[in-house]
Amino acid sequence: MLSLEKDSNITYNFHLILYNGVIKGSLTGGVYLQHIKTYQSMKLETSSGSIIIEGPLSSSELKNFTFHEKLEAFRPSKKQFEALLGIADLEEGRILIARLNDTIIGYVTYLFPDPLERWSHFNMEDLLELGAIEIAPSFRGYKLGSELIRLSMLDEMMDNYIIISTEYYWHWDLKETQLSIWNYRKVMEKMMSSGGLTPAPTDDPEIISHPANCLMVRIGQNVTDSSIEKFDRLRFLDREKFRSLRKGF
Repeated sequence: MLSLEKDSNITYNFHLILYNGVIKGSLTGGVYLQHIKTYQSMKLETSSGSIIIEGPLSSSELKNFTFHEKLEAFRPSKKQFEALLGIADLEEGRILIARLNDTIIGYVTYLFPDPLERWSHFNMEDLLELGAIEIAPSFRGYKLGSELIRLSMLDEMMDNYIIISTEYYWHWDLKETQLSIWNYRKVMEKMMSSGGLTPAPTDDPEIISHPANCLMVRIGQNVTDSSIEKFDRLRFLDREKFRSLRKGF
């Protein structure tokens, strides 16, 4: 995860438009979930000009814009844009962007957890990961990260998901921001809270390898009790595996 928020006085307009995308779904554990995507947009008036925040967008819509060359936190900007195009067309994938005119200056992604990660262990259809969020350095004074997350949660479909974000301090831009690990953690928590994500305990080895790392979670109001119970088992998967091992003796 990578972003920085600073105080800035901004005004904005807001409107909703139904996204006429293809409605798909799948059956997992007796729950049929349609991954419906509803387009949202808002405008922020800033000292740099009018910034549009919008999405989810398809790959064909994203191709109408240029990708800021400084959006390179995870890989070179060209490769990162190609990755976003791939995510946008996934059944469950969601890409929201912040743009100045025709230039994308920030984005947030949502998709199923990586198959190699523990969070995909149960193949939960109603579990999405906030996979990446990034703002171009020269635009990090406008709270764009918070607004991207806030806008994404206005889609009523998000109330059917458990949303997670895995936060590792080695992904944070400590050098650029000159913040300490713990001050950056506070900034990150404040940004995530704009979308209702809060810290949750887990025994995931990577997360517990450093006290600043954390799991951020938002459980939608329509998530079933059975999914919440399964997610609780997932958060403490190592404990469950140990218990199963003991039963085998």
